[in-house]
Amino acid sequence: MSVIDKSTSRDTALEEAFGASVAELYAQAAHLEVCAALHRALELRSFLAVAEEQVVRVRDRVHASMSCDRDLGELSAEDLRWDAQWLEAALAGRDGYVAALDDLLRTMPAPDQRPAQPVQFAQPKITVTAPPAPATGRAGAVRTHRP
Repeated sequence: MSVIDKSTSRDTALEEAFGASVAELYAQAAHLEVCAALHRALELRSFLAVAEEQVVRVRDRVHASMSCDRDLGELSAEDLRWDAQWLEAALAGRDGYVAALDDLLRTMPAPDQRPAQPVQFAQPKITVTAPPAPATGRAGAVRTHRP
C-alpha cells in the first residue's frame, strides 16, 4: 500500500491548510507546478505515514505477546526489551516528523498571500574557460624528478 493511501494523524491539518483532501493534494503535486510548501508538506506526510505504521506494528506485536490467551512460558523479557527500543525509535521518528510538519504549516504564508505561480529564481550561468594545457616536449610525456 502506498503512503498516499495511508492515513496519518496530521491529514486534517494538511487538508485545512491547503483546502483540499490529501488525495487531491497528491494529484495536484503530480500534475501541476505547486508551491514548495505543499511539496515539503507532502514529503513530510509520507515520512510520517511510514513512521506511524512502524509505531503501530511494534504496538501490535507487544499487544500480541502480552495477550491474556498466551502461555506465560512464552513471555520473553529480552524480546520485550527489544520491542521497547524499537518503539522508542519509532516514536522519536514520528514525533520529529509531526514537529516538522506542524512547524511548516504554522510558518507558511496564508493561502491568500501565496503567489499564484511558484516563484522561479534565475539560475546564474557560470561561464569559465579552462586554462590551456601546459606544453610538454612530447604528447603524453610525464616529467619526473630524479635525485
